[in-house]
Amino acid sequence: MNSPDYDDSTAFLGDWGPFQRTVFALLCLSIVPNGFTGLSMVFMGDTPAHHCLIPAALNITDEWRNASLPLEEEEDSRVRKCSRLRLDIVKNYSDTGLLPWVDVNVSDIPREACMDGWVYDKGTYISTIVTEWDLVCSDDWRVPLTTSLFFSGVLTGSFISGQIADRFGRKIVLFVTMAIQTVFTFIQVFSPSWLIFCLLFFIAGMGQISNYLTAFALGMEIFSPSVRDIYSTLGVCLFFSIGYMMLPLASYFLRDWRMLLLALTVPGFFCMPLWWFIPESPRWLLSQGRVEEAEAILRKAAKMNGVKAPDVIFPQHQSMENAGSLKTFSLCDLVKTTNIRCITFLLCLVWFAVSVGYCALSLNTSSLHGNIFLNCFLSAMVEVPALFMAWLMLRRLPRRLCLSSTLAFGGLLLLFIHLIPQHMSYLTISLVMLGKFGLSAAFSIVYPATAELYPTVVRGTALGTCSMASRVGSLSAPYFIYLGGFNSSLPYILIGSLNVLSGLLYLLLPESFGSPLPETISRMQTGVWCKKKHSTCSPTKSKCEDVDQYESERF
Repeated sequence: MNSPDYDDSTAFLGDWGPFQRTVFALLCLSIVPNGFTGLSMVFMGDTPAHHCLIPAALNITDEWRNASLPLEEEEDSRVRKCSRLRLDIVKNYSDTGLLPWVDVNVSDIPREACMDGWVYDKGTYISTIVTEWDLVCSDDWRVPLTTSLFFSGVLTGSFISGQIADRFGRKIVLFVTMAIQTVFTFIQVFSPSWLIFCLLFFIAGMGQISNYLTAFALGMEIFSPSVRDIYSTLGVCLFFSIGYMMLPLASYFLRDWRMLLLALTVPGFFCMPLWWFIPESPRWLLSQGRVEEAEAILRKAAKMNGVKAPDVIFPQHQSMENAGSLKTFSLCDLVKTTNIRCITFLLCLVWFAVSVGYCALSLNTSSLHGNIFLNCFLSAMVEVPALFMAWLMLRRLPRRLCLSSTLAFGGLLLLFIHLIPQHMSYLTISLVMLGKFGLSAAFSIVYPATAELYPTVVRGTALGTCSMASRVGSLSAPYFIYLGGFNSSLPYILIGSLNVLSGLLYLLLPESFGSPLPETISRMQTGVWCKKKHSTCSPTKSKCEDVDQYESERF
């Protein structure tokens, strides 16, 4: 059944009344905790300068105690940080009165591992998880693994939350996952071991992405087309960036990782009472045949806006509540037809690429030359003009041009980094920030571009699936950074190439600019691959036509 467009049926509300402004503000506020939770490992997992501990109880002369420490001019930083002179030999030389570099060539003395632990520089941090559990030297692989485990939780949450939100509603998933993120982050403060910390971090990651995606989908379904662009850029993405900017500020004043994590949980608890002010998506309720509930929300919204609602808002849906045979949708519906399968595949690739770039550049700020707090703040600040640019582009330009141009811009700038001499670190930082500018704009555009292509019945599932691909990219990001240990330019070359390629492939997808949100799969736009089939196949046996007929009959 082809019903009138939802946006037409709810046009009586207006675009920007008190109801829309209230929901807009509250949904945006719920996003802020995601900004600092997702990137907190920049500071919690940073590795300060360190060297082997020489036990204070070891009875050796001061000359030999100083000689046992690594030399600053050692070329191999791992040797400096992860080994010391054999203390039994040093003790023997000290007891016999021999002097280092005078009577003994210290460079000939064998080395040993840091058996008594490490001494960490306290100039930047009081403690991090690295200093707490000695995640250095032979255990340094645990630091990128910690970040990857968080993003594994994000991946799991992306997979589960979209389908649950499509089945049980946007609002309940939003607040349940918000509670999961806040409560488990709070419990993380009391982690007795690295293993427990990672387990709790995984669960917090599940909640983090789930409430972000659900808040995004909820707003996209409540607001009119003229508000969606600003909501998806200067709304959720900007408030995510505000949370991101709060992270280096909080980290500057709270140098202990437990105190920092405790402070980061506070905003989440303040967001929980928003349950009584944020409504369920009327569009989702309508797709479930719950017409009376949808109309009740819209009548309350009309009252807030000071307008009169029609006696019957959705007359064409009145018979659906008693139909009793509404179809449920699942992940399988994203791959059942050629058109939706190709759209899903290409979007997953784009989400993967932009996530690798965004997360790698964000997490790598500690490796850039200069002050880590300032670099992180600049990395967050550069997102603000990027989001304004994305908003302006979404208002005026086709989605394909918006996303492909920002991906290509960010990717090309990163490709230029390997041409910069090492002593010109300021130029490297500038290119990194400009590349982050392009990819931040692309990340804010890909959300509405994806939501506009999928129908209401699978929108949450589709966003969750694309976010899963994005989180595979997030999982990979720490290891892209790890490759920088072999060649400092290699991560930028890989990330830049991947994003330029994705920008070109996105041009194959349908254009959604100016089109209403589809309600059913049969109303989805077709990609260039399907249009070509229509022109080459016979009118009666075209595969694309068969697909369209199949979709119309089923949906």
